[in-house]
Amino acid sequence: MKHVIVITGATGTGKTTVSTYLKTKYQIPRIITHTTRPMRPGEKNGVDYYFETPESFAENHYLESVTYAGYQYGSSYEGLERAFEKSDLVSIVLDTKGAETYVQELKQQAFILFLTVGQSGILHERLKDRGDQLEMIQSRIKSKEYTRDLTLPEDLIGVATVIQNDDWHRTEEKLGEIVTKLQPASL
Repeated sequence: MKHVIVITGATGTGKTTVSTYLKTKYQIPRIITHTTRPMRPGEKNGVDYYFETPESFAENHYLESVTYAGYQYGSSYEGLERAFEKSDLVSIVLDTKGAETYVQELKQQAFILFLTVGQSGILHERLKDRGDQLEMIQSRIKSKEYTRDLTLPEDLIGVATVIQNDDWHRTEEKLGEIVTKLQPASL
């Protein structure tokens, strides 16, 4: 069976780090999502996102989509199929609302990985360490999405695997166990 590891949790819990680690260590491709926001320096179309116009964005078939800060973001069935062409085990980084949608739409194919940290102060430090502007950090921390993503939603209790990502070595071990469970043995 093909699986999607859906990596979710609040900003600063290490979602992108985990996705990158899964790609580097286990060759698990990341589902490329779509956005109408402008490309940032160093980003590449088809690698970081599929950069779309509002018109081209509307042509895809989305599992979930959201408008955030005036731009559209979404993960499409087309992007999922492209990732599955590369591997039977893929990953995606989503907010908790997107993770709930993946469970509803993909059922057993979605493996939900909810990242958390022991203290919220750690999240604030990580946001500063990655170079986010102070105003952006403060606005993000005050957002309803940030607050929502701090706790495991009721619909994901008993479905999600929770990793407290304070100790990277321990996180690596748990990720290894998850991959072993989900990845079919090499023939």
